[in-house]
Amino acid sequence: MRNAKNIFGIISVCLLLASCNGYNKLLNSNDYDAKYAAAMQYYNEQRYSRAAQLFENLTLYYRGKENAENIGWYYAMSLYHEKDYFTAGYQFKRFARQFPYSERMEDAAFYSAYCKYMDSPDYNLDQSQTKEAIEEFEMFAERWPRSTRIPEVNNCLDEMRKKLIRKDYEIAYGYYFIEEYHAAYESFKQFLSQYPEASMREDAMYYMLVSSFRYAINSREDKMYERLQQVVNDFDKFNSSFSNSKYLAEAQDIYTRTRAAMAKKANEK
Repeated sequence: MRNAKNIFGIISVCLLLASCNGYNKLLNSNDYDAKYAAAMQYYNEQRYSRAAQLFENLTLYYRGKENAENIGWYYAMSLYHEKDYFTAGYQFKRFARQFPYSERMEDAAFYSAYCKYMDSPDYNLDQSQTKEAIEEFEMFAERWPRSTRIPEVNNCLDEMRKKLIRKDYEIAYGYYFIEEYHAAYESFKQFLSQYPEASMREDAMYYMLVSSFRYAINSREDKMYERLQQVVNDFDKFNSSFSNSKYLAEAQDIYTRTRAAMAKKANEK
């Protein structure tokens, strides 16, 4: 009898959806079983926008009931397929809180992080979302170290870390470009300390050296000698790290000019 009722319900849903205004009538109806069947049908047909609306409509009614987990999951997945990554990420995180013992918990944690990754903006924009995605992926890898998703997680982490490196490098270079040499020097110094394996390390050390020199020669008289000595130290580090650098001729010229300025300051004493 129950099977016959279910079959009749599915047929009714199909007929309703086939009509011109069937979807809107269903969305506004109180037949929640029909809504659930229709939402699943739309999802399986990859009509995710309509599925998402129905699943959202069903969320409150089915809270604590048998189909609550399925509705939460498919609602989040519908949003994901619609590329609404911000809302989908929120729903995956909500799913993980509501159903901590679900068999889908690992997938929910992955998609929560992955949605933030997909929403991560270009390097020249605010990177708060990128940092949140990195944090969530790292937590995922710690909790499920043997997950089949770990290679994908690592690829996403590498890509986002490169984005943060580029962001911080461009901030430091931005100070250099506008001739704020002290700020540029400190920013490049922090960059080199934070990212010892960065691919643009040579460039960063060179521009830090130039910034150090230009800051020093424009210093107050009582501070100049000390700061010129710092330029010498910075050159030694650069030369030691990149003895075949494309910037070596320019760096050696800075060193020569620095030594000459130091000698002049010494003679003035």
